Amino acid sequence: MGEVGQRRPTGRESHEMAHGKKYLEAAKLIDREQAYPPLQAADLVKQTTTVAFDASVEAHIRLGVDPRHADQMVRGTVVLPHGTGKVVRVVVFAQGEKAQEALRAGADEVGGEDLVKRIEAGWLEFDVALATPDSMGLVGKLGKILGRRGLMPNPKAGTITFDLERAVKEVKGGRVEFKVDKAAIIHVAVGKASFEPAQLVDNLAALVDAVNRAKPAGAKGQYLRNLTIASTMGPGIRVDVPAVLAAAVA
Repeated sequence: MGEVGQRRPTGRESHEMAHGKKYLEAAKLIDREQAYPPLQAADLVKQTTTVAFDASVEAHIRLGVDPRHADQMVRGTVVLPHGTGKVVRVVVFAQGEKAQEALRAGADEVGGEDLVKRIEAGWLEFDVALATPDSMGLVGKLGKILGRRGLMPNPKAGTITFDLERAVKEVKGGRVEFKVDKAAIIHVAVGKASFEPAQLVDNLAALVDAVNRAKPAGAKGQYLRNLTIASTMGPGIRVDVPAVLAAAVA
């Protein structure tokens, strides 16, 4: 308990103590009440990067849904035109000709029972897992391991398929999955701070368009509530949602 008469920090002072000097300097460039045009927002996210490495740029979309209801769940995939800027490591559960197809398409690891045993032993050096439908009996053994890491193949995410050539190339080329969380927000990486502003806008437009098309029948009222983009450890920048949707159809 503090000393008698000791002044408590104000909300602004607490905010400043919670962030470093670089963040606070970057935040001064942004009007937190303004929803910026897409290109301006993309330019600002590059200017407000506060880390020495090539930061990821994430989009955060708040939706007017209640994810507790099954008819308001929002989930899907989208291929970002310029990729995410990240090298995606893909494993595929397949056998025979399908295993060869996956390897030709660029999969990093392909296997069946052998791959299951490696993962059971603790190997998890991959970002996406794909599987053919007839391999799911094997993959089911990994439910607890892959499930809690969001890596379990799922037909709704397009990660259970016989079309492995297309799936591997799309994932490697920039296909990402989106899913609304308990707070009705979707979080997706849409590129890197090194991307040109126009590339970030293209990726952002593709994502917002896909989320808009995935609007569930049970959603009522305003669906796309607001959109914010931010680089790793950088301040959030609000983006004009109608302008992003217009960019998607331009």
